[in-house]
Amino acid sequence: MALEGQQLFLSKRIVAENKILDGGILVNEAGVIEKLVTRSEADKIIADNDGKIKVVDGGNLALIAGVVDSHVHVNEPGRTAWEGFRTATNAAAAGGITTIVDMPLNSIPPTTTIKNLKTKASSAKGNVYVDVGFWGGVIPGNQDSLLDLVKAGVVGFKCFLCPSGVDEFPNVEPKDLEKAFAALEGTGSLLAFHAEVEDDSAASKSKIKKKDPEEYQTYLESRPPSMEKNAISLVTSFLDSTKVRVHIVHVSSASVVPMLEKARAARVAAGHEGWRGGVTAETCHHYLTLSADDIPRGHSEYKCAPPIRDKDNKEKLWKYLLEDKLDLVVSDHSPCTPELKCTNNLEAWGGISSVQFGLSLFWTNAVGRGLDLQTVSKYLSSGPAHLCGLQDRKGALKAGLDADLVFFDPETTFVVTSDIIRHKNKLTPYLGKELKGVVKKTYLRGQLIYTDGDTVGEPKGTLLLKNL
Repeated sequence: MALEGQQLFLSKRIVAENKILDGGILVNEAGVIEKLVTRSEADKIIADNDGKIKVVDGGNLALIAGVVDSHVHVNEPGRTAWEGFRTATNAAAAGGITTIVDMPLNSIPPTTTIKNLKTKASSAKGNVYVDVGFWGGVIPGNQDSLLDLVKAGVVGFKCFLCPSGVDEFPNVEPKDLEKAFAALEGTGSLLAFHAEVEDDSAASKSKIKKKDPEEYQTYLESRPPSMEKNAISLVTSFLDSTKVRVHIVHVSSASVVPMLEKARAARVAAGHEGWRGGVTAETCHHYLTLSADDIPRGHSEYKCAPPIRDKDNKEKLWKYLLEDKLDLVVSDHSPCTPELKCTNNLEAWGGISSVQFGLSLFWTNAVGRGLDLQTVSKYLSSGPAHLCGLQDRKGALKAGLDADLVFFDPETTFVVTSDIIRHKNKLTPYLGKELKGVVKKTYLRGQLIYTDGDTVGEPKGTLLLKNL
């Protein structure tokens, strides 16, 4: 849907890639950024157009690029009691997110064939408030479906190295990875990993089962850092024999980051031309915000896989992130119905609901560490856009990209209460927490989609697919 004419968005704090400036963003009729201008240039544009250009003045509100959340479980179709495209993207818009990328599992069917992708896209069409991309999935035996999914425009593929928690998305073994890497060679696509390999020690499992399942520490012991380290060893063992990009989702244990850095350096030295050497990794808001030490007994809304670890680990993750040894920060929004979040941490569903609050969560932590708004755009917008091959459309404020814009109040605080949560199920570990930074307005390709605490009109998002 095209706009009626040019627009000029003004702010005293435009958060561009290399600077924060007082000026404007000129947007054309197609909702694409034409150029960034200084305040004096903006004044001249307004004077020259004599009321013929629409001016949107944010005053002292920061103007930032829309967030790209490349790790969201929408669950539709099949598990729409858990979440759906309307509710997930409504929450995203309220949180300053203008693009989400849907994970291939927890929906029924999973996105493992072109037929299944068409089923999912049919559910999403007309029901998305923000733009939506899609991950494909790798499971045992579907290697012949991968090329068709690449052609349809999936951003990449995700697989599990341990049980996923849902029967329709089984984990892969090394022999399956060999077939997947072979199928993806030369396509430019990437393979993303849930990087945990199960610890088969029967003695340790027996010992854990005898401990109090309502204590978070019991669950934490069931998924030690060694599971992540073993998984990274497996993934990196393939890198000498393939040029396929690899990505590690939701890094929880800081101990694996040096292993990934070594693998990245080897790829770069070998001349790999992909972004960041074709070896990338993300972490999540919950790992950067929460600590196992502070999780109360019987509260499985904090449960996720891999688990939230201790404060020292959290600080190391922050250190690695700010050293650019981690590449992006995402929500891993993985909701479920309330009854699946029982007090037993070993049996409860493992997933955290947070898509609406990622921007404020990150900013609350960032400002406390003396960081500026450019840090937000780097890790929440630019990084995910590059991962998903969307950097020529999304993730920054510069000419030629979609005018996905957010007016953000970085000084104001708010408390997370159930009445403001827009995703379907309201249980989240952030209930009652005070966060800093309020999204005032969200624009998708120059169109207002969220303002004054509510979405605007019917969903205006598009599906980022092709040839489907």
